[in-house]
Amino acid sequence: MKFIVNDDCIGCGLCNSICPEVFEMTDECKAKAIDLCVDGQVEALSLQAKEQCPVSAIESI
Repeated sequence: MKFIVNDDCIGCGLCNSICPEVFEMTDECKAKAIDLCVDGQVEALSLQAKEQCPVSAIESI
């Protein structure tokens, strides 16, 4: 599964704190997802970050 962060991101950093393997903070103080498919425990943590995002800015594809 792959993840993307849309323009609704408010830069709270929650996703990065839950799953830094997939989500990083940019110089613009917004989250960005790595451009790779993930699975296993990393996928589970990414889904947790998606569910907890306060503005639903994380999408899975």
